[in-house]
Amino acid sequence: MSTITKDGVSSPAPAKAAPAKPRRGLRGSPTLNFWLFTGPFLIGLAVFVYAPILWSLWLSFFEARFTVTPDKFVGLDNYVVMLTDEDFVGSLGTFTVFAALIVPLTWATSLGLALLVNRLRFMRAFFRSVFFLPTAVSYVAASLIWKMSIFNGVRFGLMNTFLGMFGIENTAWLANPDPPWYWLVIVTVRLWLQAGFYMILFIAALQNIPQEMYEAAAIDGAKPGWQTFWHITLPQLRATSTAVILLLLVAAYQAFDEFFNLLAKTTWGRPPLMELYYKALGESQDYGAGSAGALILTVLICLVTLLQGKIMGFGRGEESK
Repeated sequence: MSTITKDGVSSPAPAKAAPAKPRRGLRGSPTLNFWLFTGPFLIGLAVFVYAPILWSLWLSFFEARFTVTPDKFVGLDNYVVMLTDEDFVGSLGTFTVFAALIVPLTWATSLGLALLVNRLRFMRAFFRSVFFLPTAVSYVAASLIWKMSIFNGVRFGLMNTFLGMFGIENTAWLANPDPPWYWLVIVTVRLWLQAGFYMILFIAALQNIPQEMYEAAAIDGAKPGWQTFWHITLPQLRATSTAVILLLLVAAYQAFDEFFNLLAKTTWGRPPLMELYYKALGESQDYGAGSAGALILTVLICLVTLLQGKIMGFGRGEESK
């Protein structure tokens, strides 16, 4: 076809541009690119996560003392040994106390910090960074600071110095189980370390709440403060609160660093991971019983997580709430 110009001269119409072909990637194959990017991660996941889990499952059915290549099959004997071990069962009780203390305390503290920081009109980023900064501190370093400096059992400890100003005698915070002052040390160090992280999650959730809901509530006569928090803010944070509680429960089950560094020389106050550590890497080096205990703990974590998710309605659609 041709077109007529203003001078009356016909000229051929410009050829249509050929449709652009989609780029095929580095080697011309999207599938190959996918495996190039995800392959190293999947290999690491299989080697360092799934293979040890399967190996632990296999060891749990054998008598594996001082060896990881046993040949004597014992069936469920290792599971019976762990479930009847007073120290291991007692450690599950220790976890229950620890979870009952740290989960609601961390949830309330992180939510409170998020509400305060989110209402700031200036220096919001500064305070958000200040509260989040302890998350980057090592659990081992923080535990040693709490043990050697803040809650030292001698008169040079910061807490004993402060209490001494009011005439209170020195307290051996980590030396005696009665009274159990060690819970104050363990809970405060864990709270300081993790509250900032969950604060960030709550801040993100608070910023996703439509402002129109508060405006409509104000028109209906709702008073700002506790009334709007209870009827608007808290229900809108339901999904985030459920996720935070689940993460806190799993983290409490896996507590090890602070307990080991604060109570390593004691026989009381050990969480499940510390009992498994001494069972598998202590004098007996019973890898079979240790593996059985690890799997028992894993199943228990899964059951608690599913139960908590069921109670909180995690994963349900809006129409089923």
